[in-house]
Amino acid sequence: MPLALDFGISKELERVEERIAECLKSNEDLLTEIASYVVRSGGKRIRPVITLLAFYAAGGEEPSEAIEIASAIELIHNATLVHDDINDGGTLRRGMESAYKKFGVGTSLVAGDYLFARGFEIGGRFSDKVVGVTARACVNLAEGEIRQMRNLRNVDLRAEEYIDTVTMKTAMPMSSGAKVGAILGGGTDAQVKALADYGLNLGICFQIVDDILDVIGTEAVLGKPVGTDIREGNLTLIPIFALSNGSEEADALRAILRKEEKTESDVAEALRLLKESGAVEQAREAAGEYSRTAKKHLSVPLVEEFEEGLVKLADFVLERSY
Repeated sequence: MPLALDFGISKELERVEERIAECLKSNEDLLTEIASYVVRSGGKRIRPVITLLAFYAAGGEEPSEAIEIASAIELIHNATLVHDDINDGGTLRRGMESAYKKFGVGTSLVAGDYLFARGFEIGGRFSDKVVGVTARACVNLAEGEIRQMRNLRNVDLRAEEYIDTVTMKTAMPMSSGAKVGAILGGGTDAQVKALADYGLNLGICFQIVDDILDVIGTEAVLGKPVGTDIREGNLTLIPIFALSNGSEEADALRAILRKEEKTESDVAEALRLLKESGAVEQAREAAGEYSRTAKKHLSVPLVEEFEEGLVKLADFVLERSY
């Protein structure tokens, strides 16, 4: 479900889609089929948008290299979605059956590895600096995934620990996309740092909003059941806030979240408790603060048209419903 907004880069995004499609082609038809299926269900293409906007905002002109690295980052992102679904037991993504459910775990793992390899086949052609930024984001993502798994059902998780995990899993890849876009656009050190910081805060906002939608959204819009984090045992900012008030309701919520196996009745009750706790509103305010901080980092001189696009993107991420 690509972003339904015009950031002035629609032609470039079309070229990203074409480049990704080229990279999905394998000599093995099944591998092509699975990889194509994953990319079709892979989300909003927000990472290429960030990279391309940062490229132009930093003064970039000819976008071929930015399109290449944006395609590479999106391929790597889609590879992580395959592995995430297997780790989390997710059965739906964007209204489509998860790849491992449709094609099997073994072949889906291979397809995920294929997407990683194709992404780095493109990304590896760039300077050591660009490659290093991209590789570090992948390392952070893997470490964040392990940290999240280590903290499953940890009802004592603190908000700071949650933010650290989100930073590694979601925000660093977005920050890296903005950073390499600015580097390829010929940005100054100040512009590169500012755009990287913008991407970092935008990524944290994005994940908090994702977590909110998992509580208050609908399956029809999200393309997956609500309450997924509760089922999987992921403690997001909403339950962290809800558990901090020490009420009887918090005790009831804590008891559900500690369960290794939860019934649908458990999930429904936990969602009710979360909605009534005021924690959703607290999390939305936290997301708003990260969105505002992201925009504050755009105070360095940037190309005005694309600076406005980055502001519009920060507003969209905060206000989105899918």
